[in-house]
This record gives sequence, C-alpha cells and structure tokens, in this order.
Amino acid sequence: MVAEKLAAAAVAALVAMVMVAARGDVSADRTECADQLVGLAPCLQYVQGQAKAPAPDCCGGLRQVLGKSPKCLCVLVKDKDDPNLGIKINATLALALPSACGATHANVSHCPQLLHIPPNSKDAAIFSPGSGKGSPAAPGESYIN
Repeated sequence: MVAEKLAAAAVAALVAMVMVAARGDVSADRTECADQLVGLAPCLQYVQGQAKAPAPDCCGGLRQVLGKSPKCLCVLVKDKDDPNLGIKINATLALALPSACGATHANVSHCPQLLHIPPNSKDAAIFSPGSGKGSPAAPGESYIN
C-alpha cells in the first residue's frame, strides 16, 4: 500500500514535471507523453532498481505506451536526471523494460530521431549501444517502435 502511494506520488511528480517544462519539441514531446507516462506507474520499482522484474501491470502499461506513442519511453529516459522529476530512474533498466516485458518490436536507437535530438549530442548518447549509459539492443531484438 505504501509502495503504491509512493508510486502514485512519483507519477504525479513526473506528470507535473512533464507539464511544466517547456522548450520547443521537447515541450511538445513531454506534453504528448504526460498522460501516457501515468500508465508506467507500476514500472517505477523496476526502473528504480527496487524490483528484479517488472510487474505484470507494468508490462501492460508499457505495451499501451509503446502502441500509442513509442517516443514516450524515450522521453522518460531522456529526462531521468531532471530534478523536477523527484525520482531516480536507472536508464539501463528503463531502456531494458521493453525486453523484460517481451515487447521486442521496438528500437531504442530511434529515440534521438523520435525526440529530434542531434544524433551525436550528449542527450543522444544514452540511446547508443555501447555508450555505457543505456542498454544496447540484443541481436535481432529492439526496444522502441
């Protein structure tokens, strides 16, 4: 019960951060994803490293997010260090979430393009295989549509 309340509070903080932050395409992406990211609330324990595997509700929410707006997981990973978020997100775990949930139809390497980030920028590096800051896709497997 306490974990559920903390997860709800963290999601509320995430949605507030998404709604408040405003800058060009980033603002539009955050606004588009605010409602979608609420569906990832059951994933917080996993992406914070507090659970060894994502909960079934997490995987269902992730599939809905990927189906409606694949870039929303990218937004969450990109904003992982934003102090307004109020929670810590492990980028490697967040990027591995689709694989952990069996949603292997996505490709994390598309995140910079989906978010309109220059491919060689610092912000794009987290989505690059071998960067050490994210989780590379396994051969024949990908993460974001």
